[in-house]
Amino acid sequence: MKQPEFSYGGQAVIEGVMMRGREYVAVAVRKANGEIVIKKDPVGSVAKKYPFLKWPFIRGVVALCDSFGVGLKALLFSADQFMEGEGEAEGKAAGDSKLSAGETAMMVATALAMTVVLFVVLPLLGRMLVNKFLPGAFWGNLFESVLRFVVFILYIVSVSMLKDIQRVFAYHGAEHKVINTFEAKKDLTVENTRQFTTFHPRCGTSFLLFVVVISAIFFSFLHYDTIWARLLSRILLLPVVAGFSYEVIKFTGRHQDFFLWRWMSLPGMWLQKLTTREPDDSQVEVAINALVAVLKEEAPVIVGGRVYAAEKVEAVQAEPASAG
Repeated sequence: MKQPEFSYGGQAVIEGVMMRGREYVAVAVRKANGEIVIKKDPVGSVAKKYPFLKWPFIRGVVALCDSFGVGLKALLFSADQFMEGEGEAEGKAAGDSKLSAGETAMMVATALAMTVVLFVVLPLLGRMLVNKFLPGAFWGNLFESVLRFVVFILYIVSVSMLKDIQRVFAYHGAEHKVINTFEAKKDLTVENTRQFTTFHPRCGTSFLLFVVVISAIFFSFLHYDTIWARLLSRILLLPVVAGFSYEVIKFTGRHQDFFLWRWMSLPGMWLQKLTTREPDDSQVEVAINALVAVLKEEAPVIVGGRVYAAEKVEAVQAEPASAG
């Protein structure tokens, strides 16, 4: 029986790429000695147990929470592999190079706090400074939304200038090129990926842009007199905004053949010029190995009418990258 078409995707991690499929997630990381380490795990989702969580708008929030957990595990695995490689170079034991539970918790808490401060608190404070000069709540909400957009762009620009992040962005580009190759029904080879772009309409960067724009629309209808009420409303409505944004990017990503939805995806694609870099062949090879590891567990996989069988996947995984 033919399986329903599934949208594969992933994310860049430290010196590697995570790819996610229907039932499995795989992380491929290149260590300092050139070896590619692959970790595969089954995907568990609460939505499988409670079908109502797959309903439109609700499924977006569930998917985001699920993706955060999977992405964090992939990032921590890549960080451990990277630190292990650094530790080996310095003669340290493998256990001394891994993040502790306390360090992981601190990292997550810091990231969440920074997100709230930058994209919720800072725009609200900026609004307070000019609120008395604005004619009404609508214009206050609009000014706050513009500030949020400016902070978002400045954050991406500043982060993209960091040398270490630029390597992560190159792996981000490799992930997109491999997914684009796969969705074009081409063999997963390093050579084939060269003809494809580093941009993709379902990218997380595009999703965040949709969140910023859609939040501006949602919040424009809210009228609160105190900053605490505004702060609480922004935080509580974030799942609603995220759920709606998820449906928009999912729909536009699957209907790129229609000009209107393609145009809606363009701003996010332009923004990806900051969050992706053209990868070298060795980085593409890592991304291929990550996707192949997932396909090996799920073969035969049918995408766009083409069958990716297990034996085909084995051949793709064995192919080395060309020198670049």
